[in-house]
Amino acid sequence: MFETLMNLVKQHAGQAVINNPAIPNEQNDNVMQTVTSSILSGLGQQAQGGGLGNLLGMVVNGGSEQQSSVTQGVQQHVEQNLMEKLGISPQVAMSIASAVVPMVLSKLMHKASDPNDSSVDGNSILGAATGQQGVDWMGMAGSAMADGKLDMNDLMRAAGQQTGGGGGLGGMLGGLFGGK
Repeated sequence: MFETLMNLVKQHAGQAVINNPAIPNEQNDNVMQTVTSSILSGLGQQAQGGGLGNLLGMVVNGGSEQQSSVTQGVQQHVEQNLMEKLGISPQVAMSIASAVVPMVLSKLMHKASDPNDSSVDGNSILGAATGQQGVDWMGMAGSAMADGKLDMNDLMRAAGQQTGGGGGLGGMLGGLFGGK
């Protein structure tokens, strides 16, 4: 997961990092490492801080809206880490995060939903974000949506697999059905 994410950051960091005169060339790798690790930890913050449903919805729907609360939260986390860990100015950190995070999250979610791309899947994204490896998040989402309505079995299974503190069952299910 980290390697796939790092490759996406490297692919989309051109203008924002590599060709940025405010970032010395010898710092490019540190910046990209920080952006990558901050995206992962930012996804974790979103999952633990009430955004699990929105994150699950992004993964299920195979995309990332730039204005989604998950994208905005991860972007702010990346900005903060660039400033704190590398001493990058707020303006430069904001420009890097706003240029890289939405594109990378969008590409990551599309890769996860592409059956021809085995580099990452929805379960690995959600497992990394929640710390709950081995949970069949995508199966849970699929069964919750299979008939277009939730029944008691869906609710019981989802509640049993829900990580505590992740916004509750309502928040998780709201994200499945397009809640923001």
